[in-house]
Amino acid sequence: MVTKRYMILGIDMAVNLLRPGAKWEWTGGAGFTRWEDPRSQPSQEEVMETIEKIKAFEDSINTIWLPEQVAENEKKEQEIELAMAS
Repeated sequence: MVTKRYMILGIDMAVNLLRPGAKWEWTGGAGFTRWEDPRSQPSQEEVMETIEKIKAFEDSINTIWLPEQVAENEKKEQEIELAMAS
């Protein structure tokens, strides 16, 4: 049963919080592959620490789902699992 779905968790949100408005690209384990901003790019460690802070914030919120939302979330999770297994 899906009881938690992160709404703002992700590399894009973390980088936007660290360097608002920066233009960048991120490739898997390589990290930043493009950085177009006069500010220094954040380290992978900074990005991951920010993601953990976002996750902790979201975990601190008592989200209450409607039964139909839980069913829809479970359906989406199954679709993702099937797609990843292919």
